[in-house]
Amino acid sequence: MKRFLKVICPSISLLATGAAMAAFAIPGFELVYTAPVETTLQQDLRLPAEVWAEMFSSAQTSIDIAEFYVTNKAGEPLEPVMAELRKAGERGVKIRFLAERKMAQNSLEGFELLRAIKNLELRVLAFSDVKPDGIIHAKYFVVDRKAAYVGSQNFDWRSLKHIHELGLKITEEEIVKNLEAVFETDWRAYEKVSSGRPVPRLNKTKPKAPSGKKAYLVASPWAFNPPGVGDSESELVRLIGTAQKEIAVQLLDYAPLSFRDHRFYPPIDNAMRNAAVRGVSIKLLVSHWNTDLPALDHLKSLALIPYVQIKVATLPEAKEGFIPFARVVHSKYMVIDGKTLWLGTSNWSGGYLDNSRNVELVIQDEPLAAKVLAVHSQLWDSPYSEKLDVAKEYPKPRRGP
Repeated sequence: MKRFLKVICPSISLLATGAAMAAFAIPGFELVYTAPVETTLQQDLRLPAEVWAEMFSSAQTSIDIAEFYVTNKAGEPLEPVMAELRKAGERGVKIRFLAERKMAQNSLEGFELLRAIKNLELRVLAFSDVKPDGIIHAKYFVVDRKAAYVGSQNFDWRSLKHIHELGLKITEEEIVKNLEAVFETDWRAYEKVSSGRPVPRLNKTKPKAPSGKKAYLVASPWAFNPPGVGDSESELVRLIGTAQKEIAVQLLDYAPLSFRDHRFYPPIDNAMRNAAVRGVSIKLLVSHWNTDLPALDHLKSLALIPYVQIKVATLPEAKEGFIPFARVVHSKYMVIDGKTLWLGTSNWSGGYLDNSRNVELVIQDEPLAAKVLAVHSQLWDSPYSEKLDVAKEYPKPRRGP
């Protein structure tokens, strides 16, 4: 089988920039990228709006979607994607959409659009009824049980235009099958929760990831992972422990604290510090949203360790003015020694990899890892990123209105 394939794909009218992009693929996977408009950040990668619409237009029997929330806006890149979803329903494709109840207020208009689609069933689940303090934070979908998509992009027009994002289209059979199993698990959990019944744990001990494979899926929380899907948190710690030369990471948020009550959450931070003590070079790139207290103090502490470099990326405001919950680096990935890619939906702080539904992919492939490193290096070396200053008092980041 051909190890690496790079092809040029035809342009369709869904590109936010209006320009055709190239597809970067290896067998089973295509890398997909949102370059925020009005920046110099560009890669020869297809945009998610194009890929999502293409996948929905190809659906013949089923589309299963799990998302944190849904936000559409007329004339923006999610609109043609929604149009393809509507056409799929009209031609008889069965569509199931699962969303997080805690974000329902942000999704009211989006939910109304979904409910108007023929053959679409929408379920809104409070994942905290499954796992206390948890949310559905995953962003993925499965088409015809043959192809899937996992990435940092929410089902949000801003994630397709104004936010730095990275994802993967997947045709690798076992990973697609396991993603579908995760979806079925949570879809059935809704039925139990809505009838007042407890959702039984599927695992009593943490399931191990199939790390001997070239590519595999892990997820959280581990107690509710279906067979064949390993635990995200323990696998992330294990992978960091395998690093010999370099770890490159890009995240929205990094902190050894819970995002809800700021309780101490040390496993990932301990692994990163141990790697640095071994002499592994760590290049951690976080968004400017990460400069809020108390997370900032922990970032500064980590930055004092030899071999650790931390940069903060701040995207310029859009020409149209401030856009709430946008203009930010939202990608969630890691590259180890230029060989192994970790890419998924979780931030690296407490509450995500222990309590919430997230999904992550691990792929051992040097060409793919090199391409993701190019994305990391471009932003790392760009004028939008600056070294974390341990002596600086950073202003409180503005996220919303």
